Amino acid sequence: MSWGWLVLAALVGFCVLFGLCRVLAGRINNYGIIDILWSYSFALLVLATAFLEDGWPVRRALIAAMVCVWSVRLGTHVAVRVIHHHPQEDARYAQLRRSWGQQFQTKMTGFFQLQAGSVVFLGIPFFAICLNEAPQLSPFEIAGAVIWLLGVSGEALSDRELAAFKAQPANQGKVCDLGLWRYSRHPNYFFEWTVWMGYFVFACGSPWGWLGIVSPACILYFLLGVTGKGDAYRRYQARTSAFVPLPRKSP
Repeated sequence: MSWGWLVLAALVGFCVLFGLCRVLAGRINNYGIIDILWSYSFALLVLATAFLEDGWPVRRALIAAMVCVWSVRLGTHVAVRVIHHHPQEDARYAQLRRSWGQQFQTKMTGFFQLQAGSVVFLGIPFFAICLNEAPQLSPFEIAGAVIWLLGVSGEALSDRELAAFKAQPANQGKVCDLGLWRYSRHPNYFFEWTVWMGYFVFACGSPWGWLGIVSPACILYFLLGVTGKGDAYRRYQARTSAFVPLPRKSP
């Protein structure tokens, strides 16, 4: 299957899937479930791409395994959080309700479709990788797998540290500054970006794989927009790196 038909088929399929999710979100009045679907969608995308393309089977199997491990771990982490807080909605969607007012329902329909498109757009590295028929792994692919392993391990560790911190009643209202969170205000986001850098570097071993730079670039753009509130968080900001884990500054 050519690039064009593959991308078109994926886009149509995810638009339908996210449209159904939009209906479900309206019925349960919790739009945070889109985060679950978005996370799991990359596993669906890479499995379909690896199955439909004719590139080297070992390469397709490796990238499929890498994406599925990351996608399923992240999706399950998000699902546990959303289900635990239901019917309370994530603060981001509560803010959108206030900002969009009477147009909320209409705009959310477009938002869900935009998320569907983002899955296909961010999946550009996977398309390039699965089309590569070279019968051996290149240094780029080996390096990409190593970067990915660092990223997915760091993301899992930082998520686990934050969950353990929040589980302690004594920490309510406090800012987590333990473990990786001592060196970065958003270590989970940094390692999320590292995962996408791994996919990009892996794709550089394939023809047209350099186009995959759009994925980590877009992820970085969205992640750097994260902000915090409150005096405790401002004190935390003053001495802790915003993104890349670095030694703490003096008070």
